[in-house]
Amino acid sequence: MKILLTYKYDDNKLNKIKELGYDIVYRHENIVFNQEDIDDSDILICYNPFKNLDISKMNNLKLILLSSIGIDQVPIDKVGKDVLVCNNKGGYSVAMGEWIVCKILEIYKDSKYFYEKKKEKKWKINTSLEEITDKTIGFLGTGTIANEAAKRLKSFDCEILGISKSGKQKEYFDEVYNIECLDEFLKKSDVVISCLPSTKETKYILNYSNLSLMKENSIFINISRGDIVKECDLIKLLKENKFKAVALDVFEKEPLDKECELWNFENVYISFHNSWISQLRNERRFNLIYKNLKRFKEKNDLLNVVNLKKGY
Repeated sequence: MKILLTYKYDDNKLNKIKELGYDIVYRHENIVFNQEDIDDSDILICYNPFKNLDISKMNNLKLILLSSIGIDQVPIDKVGKDVLVCNNKGGYSVAMGEWIVCKILEIYKDSKYFYEKKKEKKWKINTSLEEITDKTIGFLGTGTIANEAAKRLKSFDCEILGISKSGKQKEYFDEVYNIECLDEFLKKSDVVISCLPSTKETKYILNYSNLSLMKENSIFINISRGDIVKECDLIKLLKENKFKAVALDVFEKEPLDKECELWNFENVYISFHNSWISQLRNERRFNLIYKNLKRFKEKNDLLNVVNLKKGY
């Protein structure tokens, strides 16, 4: 079987795949396009080559292994009915869980203040710092990212809530609500963290009406997808001084426009879709790909098979 690979792994990793009995064709995904030695590939390992690569012309395609958690870049209408799609769920969750904890601590410990005072060489104690202890931390979505963050936050003696479609109780969460209880969940939480996938059901699930139910001086964090929250409504609430702080790693439009008002708020922490980065990301990604290639060869069930209708 032939693999089209759009990310260059080192020779040791490539040899491990070849030892399973696969042939490999490599093309960087920014320049890959349909041609004879590509279109007969059985497996596509990629992030987003779909602007130039028409997978409907790949008649032998049986499996797509994505390096991403989200699948919104995949042209679902061109995925054949017998093609399996697997994502990288869990591959970035540790790094993103740590990022969430980092932002909560940065905000409650007012790190910005100390950075600014250091630049000014000004010694001035800040008496406004807060503890996470006894806070209520709410996760919108209880998947692997929320799970890794919740596991780490348990040691801070805070209450951890979750909200999901099913409302199924999970380890590390004190209580998990059904999505129908969103308003109650928002009212209770001191910190709300969006970890939801982007689907038809979740687009703009957070808006002015329900975000305004959050506590005064609360914190909102988004590490999932920018279209989970209506950005103009978030900006409106920031102007009304609703939040202690907001930490955003994702946006409706990326890169974020220079003219966007979000840049201008002192209490908005902006990173650049960067929360998934760590020194272990490539190792975890390859290990999952390798496991699935081995399973596929042995005709065993694959890991992280995506339900294309649900979008995750």
